[in-house]
Amino acid sequence: MLKTTLAGLAAHKLRLLLTALAITLGVGFIAGTFVLTDSMKSGVNKTFARSADKVDVAVLPKANAADDLPASLLARVRGVPGVTAAEGIVKGDAALVGRDGKAVGDMPTVGMSVPSGRLLRYDVDGGRIPNGPTEAVLDTHLAKREKFKVGDSVTVLDSKSRPRRFTVVGLVDMGMDQDVSFRGGVGFDAATAAAMTGEKKLTEIDVLGGSRDAVASAVGTRYDALTGSQLAQRLAKANGADTKVIQSGLLIFGFVAMLVSALVIYNTFAILIAQRMREMALLRCVGATRRQVFGGVLTEAVVVGLVGSLLGLGAGFALGAGALALIGSFDTGMALASPELAVRTVAVALLVGVVVTVLSALLPARAATRVAPVAALRADLEPGSGRFRLGWFRTAVAVLFGSGGLALGGYGALGMDKGEMAMYLVALAGMLFFLGVVAGMPALVRPLGRLVGAIPAKLGGVPARLAVSNAQRAPRRTATTTIALTIGIGLMSLFAVVAASGTATANAQLDKHFPVDFQVESQFGGHADGANRTVPRDLVARLRGLPQLDQVTDAREAGRPKSGDRDTTVTTVTESSFGRLLKLTAESGTVGAPAPGTVIVDHASAKQYGYRVGQTIQVKGDRGSAPLRVAGIFGGDTPLHGVVVGASDFDRISAVRDSATVWAKAKKGVEVDDARRAVEDATRGYPTIKVASMAEMRDQLTQAVNTLLLVFGGLLGLAIVIALFGIANTLSLSVVERTRESALLRALGLTRRQLRRMLSVEALVMSVIGALTGVVLGLGFGWAATKAMAASAVFAVPYAQIIGFIALAGVAGVIAAVLPARRAAKASVVESLSSG
Repeated sequence: MLKTTLAGLAAHKLRLLLTALAITLGVGFIAGTFVLTDSMKSGVNKTFARSADKVDVAVLPKANAADDLPASLLARVRGVPGVTAAEGIVKGDAALVGRDGKAVGDMPTVGMSVPSGRLLRYDVDGGRIPNGPTEAVLDTHLAKREKFKVGDSVTVLDSKSRPRRFTVVGLVDMGMDQDVSFRGGVGFDAATAAAMTGEKKLTEIDVLGGSRDAVASAVGTRYDALTGSQLAQRLAKANGADTKVIQSGLLIFGFVAMLVSALVIYNTFAILIAQRMREMALLRCVGATRRQVFGGVLTEAVVVGLVGSLLGLGAGFALGAGALALIGSFDTGMALASPELAVRTVAVALLVGVVVTVLSALLPARAATRVAPVAALRADLEPGSGRFRLGWFRTAVAVLFGSGGLALGGYGALGMDKGEMAMYLVALAGMLFFLGVVAGMPALVRPLGRLVGAIPAKLGGVPARLAVSNAQRAPRRTATTTIALTIGIGLMSLFAVVAASGTATANAQLDKHFPVDFQVESQFGGHADGANRTVPRDLVARLRGLPQLDQVTDAREAGRPKSGDRDTTVTTVTESSFGRLLKLTAESGTVGAPAPGTVIVDHASAKQYGYRVGQTIQVKGDRGSAPLRVAGIFGGDTPLHGVVVGASDFDRISAVRDSATVWAKAKKGVEVDDARRAVEDATRGYPTIKVASMAEMRDQLTQAVNTLLLVFGGLLGLAIVIALFGIANTLSLSVVERTRESALLRALGLTRRQLRRMLSVEALVMSVIGALTGVVLGLGFGWAATKAMAASAVFAVPYAQIIGFIALAGVAGVIAAVLPARRAAKASVVESLSSG
């Protein structure tokens, strides 16, 4: 029986390759994910190993501890017997001013000390390390992005926002530091770094000479003393966390790809078994047992899975290498290595591919054992072409899971408190309902086929009507073929709806609660614990005096704010803005401008800390506290959060006089662009102050959402490609199955072109059935997910994208039918009629 199975595979190499290709794509994605992330992690590890090898001992705060090292600890370490050199690392904020006079980036660049001699752990790409109060080095990637080079003069702001001029004496690759990679870095000698950042403590002490135990004994148990290899492991682990997130995210899409592959493989084997009924029956006639027939089909599945997995492994390696090359072409500062193919990757790829293929073949293999030997003596009708019944089991599963999914989805969207748990319940409901759709899909094929095929049947003549009939002829086969496409289109539709709804919600809340034109804020985020972290009072006064602006509102935040013993923001806002620029929605009490002795609180803080209207709470600021009564609780998505107090009460508990954020509205009749130029001119002398228009913020939000959707679409595109390949595979096998039928149609006058059109329309109908089902699922559960997010969520449908998904599926389906249609058209009429 084994020889017979292997001989059958050898005799049908094309069939073997077509069957293996679906598993190749799924395994390739998983293998490519491992190759990419393993290579990234290896690059990180090698970089940190090479860097940490330059120190004998490193002293750091305990893992996950917030405290830095006191400067006095450095002298203690230098006094350890055997220590020949020890340097402390200073790190803080030091904003680099760009060529346009504004601080670089949305966050201040990192100012840090650069060690000298053997303790220099960074790669110097040009020039030398800094020495003295007027010299600095720039992170290589930052210098390239901002077009600075060795010899240039740059301006850097110190901790009090005072400008200092430095000469760039070198370019240093600081890419191994996550913070620098994100924000950019400026390096100084240790004394200058401390003066620029205002930091009194150290983030790390690097040591040459001495033993780890001796250094550990000197610094005590409060801090970690690590060897060079231990330091490398700790740094690599901290910086390698990103690769784990990337790997987990990509593997989710790999799972979707494998699920779609399983459906394609199952359908392929089901068709192959149906086509080989007489062959199976003949084997039974000559003595093969049911077990041998079952084993033969599973053996074929193992071979197909192994071939597909090996091909997928090669494709995955190429995919990972291509992704590494693409990442390397950008100036990301990320450590990369050459593509790596780990033993784990090989084992997982082969195991997943073979197991998925064998599991997918179990039901068709079981069907093969039911073929009666007498069937070899007659020619049965095409399987599935007779009268179709869903069956009691499928009906029960479809009703149970479908109704359960609808009930849970409805409860999550409408019956639960909005938030994370409600969204999880909606996700569970979506999975249940999808299982119900899978079970009941065969019953939907014929009515959906009539609906989808109505226009093609009218416009395409006899070939199109035959195509629609063919798509409806075998409901189980068509359902299994199209459900694979339903998964991909459904997920893409879901993401598109959630993204559009999120954008619409944000815009609606901005328009409703905060109809302003501009937002002015410090690059440092507005926290009042440094002079350069806020918008100065004189700038706020200057903005209020601009004739192009109608109203200017500012918000002050208390330095290191606490309410009782709980961390929460304490804010005061210009009182005249309430009801005009600020339109808060009251959940309880009164939410206008807080009167003296009262506060208003946002919904999230009230829920978290148990605040209620009429309750008196002790509100603490940076210089005092006051008992204040809760006058109201407000909801909705607004820029205000935490505890909002009146100006007089704020001045009692806080010394902060500068603003965290300023909002402004252009005067009626003034062009927004003219108002923007006036605001920019007013802030020109303040390098760290950033001006953003609400239109820009909306555009940035829309762009971010569209980028995210593009990434998801690209990853889910693999599942759609596999599903379309399943359609092509189904048509290819169906062409073989309907050889005599196609020849008879040709003999009755159907031309080659009409035959190709018939198969193309059949693929079109199947693709659109799958796409429509996916779109309905995506829209339905996109609505439920949107409603589960927040009470203020706005449901929006991106009609253009949805129509695009359906059109794309239809076009891709027609393209997938090209090769099967050409094969059918080329077949000889006489030979085809005489076969079988």
